[in-house]
Amino acid sequence: MPFDEWLAARYEVLWPELFDPAVLEPAVDFLAELAGPGSALEFGVGTGRVALPLSRRGVRVHGIELSRPMAALLDSSPVGVTIGDFAHATVGSTFRLVYLVRNTITNLVTQDEQVEAFHNAARHLEPGGCFVIENYIPEPHHTRRVFTATETHLGFEEYDVAAQIAVSHHYWTIDGALKTFSSPHRYLWPSELDLMARLAGLSPHGRWAGWGRDPFTSESTSHVSVWQKPHDG
Repeated sequence: MPFDEWLAARYEVLWPELFDPAVLEPAVDFLAELAGPGSALEFGVGTGRVALPLSRRGVRVHGIELSRPMAALLDSSPVGVTIGDFAHATVGSTFRLVYLVRNTITNLVTQDEQVEAFHNAARHLEPGGCFVIENYIPEPHHTRRVFTATETHLGFEEYDVAAQIAVSHHYWTIDGALKTFSSPHRYLWPSELDLMARLAGLSPHGRWAGWGRDPFTSESTSHVSVWQKPHDG
């Protein structure tokens, strides 16, 4: 579900924790290292939360974004944007790095779409290039899980285990008014992502609990996973 103009204009206000340098800088460091002197493509670039600081590191960044209001905020930036669904939209060039952050793979609500996103990433990668996904570990043993609770923002998700869908609900108090937003997400585990990568011709390159490369263990609540296109691909 693409974000509307109201959400796009207030993205940083609604999710301030995502712009915390302690959260953002390790992600940019990680991605800049993988991109090296090459270019990068962000699936679901949004307002450029990651793409803009990555471009300031000297990486040429392009993005694919479904929400026109989100993409419009990048009009005067060095980050180019292609409007479309990142499972299918094409840019017309290849990149050293393709990446998806903040659970964005789950915005695709069918397995087929998620598989196609991996194929689309592989199509956009140059030989030896890497595909990166940041995603959370699902907890479907809870039918309802609170993931954010602050003075201004309550966020929780409800799991439909049979459909492998979690619906995220957000309630914000902004300027004295209540704003709500809900969206469906197809959750998935690292093992399913690995299979999707293999179907797209990509090989495992690494997996960590976060951008700081802490070891991924059975206690990890999220992961950053990297797959690589063959050098002769």
